[in-house]
Amino acid sequence: MEVRGERKSCETFATNFFCEIPFIRAQKVPLTRSLPMGCVLTIAAAGSEMSSSSVLTNEETGEKSGITTVFNRPKFAIMNPELTFTLPPYQIACGVVDIMMHTLERYFIPNQKNQMTDEIADGLLRVMIENGIKGFKNPEDYDAMSEIMWCGSLSHNDLTGLGREKDFCVHKFGHALGAKYDLAHGATLSAMWGSWAEYVYRYDVDRFCHYGQKVWGIQGKDAVETAREAIRKTVDYFRSLEMPVNLKELEIGTLSDDTLMELAMNATKGGTVKLSKIKELDVNDVYQIFQSANGR
Repeated sequence: MEVRGERKSCETFATNFFCEIPFIRAQKVPLTRSLPMGCVLTIAAAGSEMSSSSVLTNEETGEKSGITTVFNRPKFAIMNPELTFTLPPYQIACGVVDIMMHTLERYFIPNQKNQMTDEIADGLLRVMIENGIKGFKNPEDYDAMSEIMWCGSLSHNDLTGLGREKDFCVHKFGHALGAKYDLAHGATLSAMWGSWAEYVYRYDVDRFCHYGQKVWGIQGKDAVETAREAIRKTVDYFRSLEMPVNLKELEIGTLSDDTLMELAMNATKGGTVKLSKIKELDVNDVYQIFQSANGR
């Protein structure tokens, strides 16, 4: 769920949430209730039908920030894949990326093992890889669109990360880009994931190797080769969906160093927070990842 509006309306909305969002200048208010809502799904992507997450966008300042609370979860959801048949392939692809990313952002968490959660996450990603391309090529493929829709729900209701912390580092990159350039969310994620993965994989090679073996069926000569091939296959899959895999392909041009630093500052709330679980990323690390995506 994403809420857009001027600062005044955002401040009003924020009074219903326990949150601290500097760019909205809202006070931290304990959440005790929220307006009950239902969901009729017309695109499989955000997982709003089961998710506890929402996003606020300040269009005046060009900033986005997430809010998470159980009160965001709808009271009911109607999910009929036929309602997605008229979607443009681009929006289907954006949704596929977002669904995969909701699990991937829970997947690469060091030193927190849970075999059952891994099996669920691995299976969901395999199903998405198989059916995402089918739905992209044929939006009226009921079975494929049904699988995508169901995966969208399961990927963002915390099931695929049960027993682990969350990361959502790449989402923060995407929010910085989306707020500044008004880009489709899924496209910002595919544009940044490869550069993030290349930057951090060496700090947990075994986890990326596990991902390569279980999700992509890769059997490299060693863990490093398997990990790197898993990253390459993921990026290639995004390409097969005609999704951007760098900033140039987002059609925003080659960005200046000042702009890249501005994006890094926005992603880290002015350099006050560190991102990622595999390796703590400060604003300079994030700047380097944006640099890599800029020239990828």
